[in-house]
Amino acid sequence: MSTYTAPLRDMQFVLKEIAGLEEICALPGNEEMSVDLAESILEEAAKFASGVLDPINRGGDTVGSVCKDGVVTTAPGFKDAYALFRDNGWNAMPFDAEYGGQGLPAAVTMAVNEMWKSANMAFALCPMLTGGAIEAIAHHASDELKQKYLPKMVEGTWTGTMNLTEPAAGSDLAAISSKAKKMDDGTYRVSGTKIFITWGENDVAENIVHLVLARLPDAPPGLKGISLFLVPKFLVNDDGSLGARNDLICASIEHKLGIHGSPTAVMSYGEKDNCVGYLIGEENKGVGYMFTMMNHARVNVGLEGVGIAERAYQHALWYARERVQGAIIGDKSGEKKTILHHPDVRRLLMECKARTEAMRTLAYYAAAQIDKAKAGIDGAQARIDLLTPVVKGWSTEQGVELSSTALQVFGGVGFVEETGAAQYYRDSRITTIYEGTTAIQANDLVGRKLAREKVPGAAMKALIAEMSTDAEAIAGNAQLAGIAANLKAGIAALNSTADWILATYATDPAAVHAGSVPFLKLTGIVVGGWLMGKSALVAAQRIAEGSSDGYYTAKLATAAYFAAHQLPFAAAYAAEVTGGGASTLALAEPLF
Repeated sequence: MSTYTAPLRDMQFVLKEIAGLEEICALPGNEEMSVDLAESILEEAAKFASGVLDPINRGGDTVGSVCKDGVVTTAPGFKDAYALFRDNGWNAMPFDAEYGGQGLPAAVTMAVNEMWKSANMAFALCPMLTGGAIEAIAHHASDELKQKYLPKMVEGTWTGTMNLTEPAAGSDLAAISSKAKKMDDGTYRVSGTKIFITWGENDVAENIVHLVLARLPDAPPGLKGISLFLVPKFLVNDDGSLGARNDLICASIEHKLGIHGSPTAVMSYGEKDNCVGYLIGEENKGVGYMFTMMNHARVNVGLEGVGIAERAYQHALWYARERVQGAIIGDKSGEKKTILHHPDVRRLLMECKARTEAMRTLAYYAAAQIDKAKAGIDGAQARIDLLTPVVKGWSTEQGVELSSTALQVFGGVGFVEETGAAQYYRDSRITTIYEGTTAIQANDLVGRKLAREKVPGAAMKALIAEMSTDAEAIAGNAQLAGIAANLKAGIAALNSTADWILATYATDPAAVHAGSVPFLKLTGIVVGGWLMGKSALVAAQRIAEGSSDGYYTAKLATAAYFAAHQLPFAAAYAAEVTGGGASTLALAEPLF
């Protein structure tokens, strides 16, 4: 069985050369961060990922979490690993020092979080959801709630959850029926059932802080009538100590296709009409507050696509280097060689390696925009707003495809659970669904982020202009002519398709949304190709300067592969978006 090794060399390259780590370290608030310190943090995280999280990943899948009488026991090793995770300060990395955080830049925490997701995605979901809850509370809750809950959550002693989904309300939040009523003391009583609550009950935390969407009795219908409540598992006394158990219970945990180590709970609130909740922000504005948490989670779920693809690739590469099978085409030596020498196995591995590098580069670049937006850099907020659905939607779709591609390297034994390859395929499948399906991300991209933007298409056109300028610079290096040609063609396809959407949306929005997912994939491929082209230009320059580092040679190869094998899909997706809407909507409902 293979073991996880963090791809530190590529992580460091992307952070420094593409994300602009040195520039990020110079931003206000990041004065204590340096490139050297960031590299040291990554090295320590790599040790924790490979030494603590990866060894318990298999047990998380085969044993999973168990729920009995409302009590959840996590998989073997998870509780001890979480205690180490918390005590070593990993949970506190990205948060404000005011509440005990370390205030690390988003770009650095993005690289560290990739390691958690590669080594043990089920485990990594716990701090990810806690982080999202912290963001929502920090941005929207009262000072009293912040002071009472955030220090313990930032520390990791208490974990957090997001409670949106109900049995009759999935992606349609307007259908939420959970209720809340205000009491004379200013608290609320919350009642209802929520499903699919990640780490909704666990044995690793002293307290669990649930953020719950619910309706007040006089609330207006639809999304405008939903409020957000902080509902703790244990009530918290004024001195910060834990008080009585609140009126909530984990009714069960789901039996799932994958991420078995992550307890996905059915949560029941107010069975005795005494579930105490605290309003976050103002009444009837809960959906907007929750989207602070959702946007945080969406970028991090996109990173799951990167992490699971990297881990699946490493596992497949290990097998390809071990397995001897069949004669090698064109090899007349008669020597027995591993399947890594077969041309199509090389193709499968190059698919995994090149596309994972493109996803990683996009994720870290997006994280850098978060840092720049926080510092008030012009255009950064518009750029991260535009890229968030792409990072989430495109990267998770890639993660599913590449974990399947990696399984193919194993052949028939990949379908057998004992090899471990199937786990990554199963674990990856949920990523395209939770925190907003790929279709929801795509609808957001073509709607709010393109056609209904304050200045329609402005953010996309700014991105296209920057990519076009960089494509000319790449073309200036004769060694990269093929990459540049494919990139220019991809940019042209993206530009013309964006123009079509802008011209069509007002009169035929259904046709646009019928092609929204292909447009999201088109955007992901072109932006990924652009960033890989920039990476190739840096690598070529380092080689020209005399570097003999094999990493740069490998980067040229993966960038060229992505340009030759992925960017040509841009034209196909463009045709699908602009000419496929009618056929998508043509079939009458009874004929399905």
